[in-house]
Amino acid sequence: MSGERFLVTGAMGCIGAWTVRTLVRQGAAVTAFDLGQSARRLEQIVTPDELAAVEIVRGDITDLDALTTTLEARDITHVIHLAALQVPFCRADPPRGALVNVIGTVNVFEAVKRRGPQMAPVVYTSSIGMYAADDVDPGTGRLATDARAHPHNHYGVYKLANEGNARVYWLEDGIPSVGLRPMIVYGVGRDQGMTSGPTKAIVAAVLGRRYTVSFSNTTLFQYAEDAAHMLIAASRSGASGASVFNMPGTMVGAADLVAAIEAAVPDARGLIDAEPVSLPFPGEIDHDGIETLGELPLTPFETGVSESVAIYRALAASGRLDADLHGLEAVAAT
Repeated sequence: MSGERFLVTGAMGCIGAWTVRTLVRQGAAVTAFDLGQSARRLEQIVTPDELAAVEIVRGDITDLDALTTTLEARDITHVIHLAALQVPFCRADPPRGALVNVIGTVNVFEAVKRRGPQMAPVVYTSSIGMYAADDVDPGTGRLATDARAHPHNHYGVYKLANEGNARVYWLEDGIPSVGLRPMIVYGVGRDQGMTSGPTKAIVAAVLGRRYTVSFSNTTLFQYAEDAAHMLIAASRSGASGASVFNMPGTMVGAADLVAAIEAAVPDARGLIDAEPVSLPFPGEIDHDGIETLGELPLTPFETGVSESVAIYRALAASGRLDADLHGLEAVAAT
């Protein structure tokens, strides 16, 4: 791994923070590239010494020159691209969503293209959110990796466009890439977005507050730390082409979520429930082909919840578990 130098865009987000933490603990050189000025999600999961080992560059992926300069100045060899606006923000401002999610991703590929052939494959997050519930195979009831997508929101359209642009960069410029499609990522730092409810429920339990998750259907959950390991494995895979894989995880329903939270926080019994509503996305999801990236971690769901509880309890003990910052601003205390 000597000579590796990683750039992580969107490093101040949940998956970005866990990716940075994992790389730092592996001894890799990491540059965090993000428009946001707050490192609070990183600070929740890394030590001060680990944070000091990260070079933080405030930058905007819609600025191609800034991206290109950062890659060149830091002699970057690996790019993990996570910067994006999530579903609610794309719905509220579609032009801004397209600028960040589509043009920003094109800029990442263009900056890597300018760096030359020494670069590892571009790794980026696509999303199961580009699929509608009826995109599943009618025979198996499962979403295949190569299923045709029919997005029902702007965010999904943007993610589908990114997969297409990645394919064109391979066909026309020989830029390899790996796209990974998560479904419901949970863990410390997941405090925004359409599917952040399960993590907010964990925070609420630690704080002794009631919380209702906005959906209850059984679907695929990925622990944030596992997602980070998968992204890093993809970056180191040496893959060619423009591959896209559905990210593996654990099938979890509302009863499983409540049981795991109550097992980790017995005092929260009766505080967490879920609306009898299904997400408008496929529930059962295949992840065929991702085994080419090597052995990938899959943390048991109960373990992921208990590890998250442990971190939140430590934050609470140090006076750093602020309900507002963890997305519970609209939830009444009990």
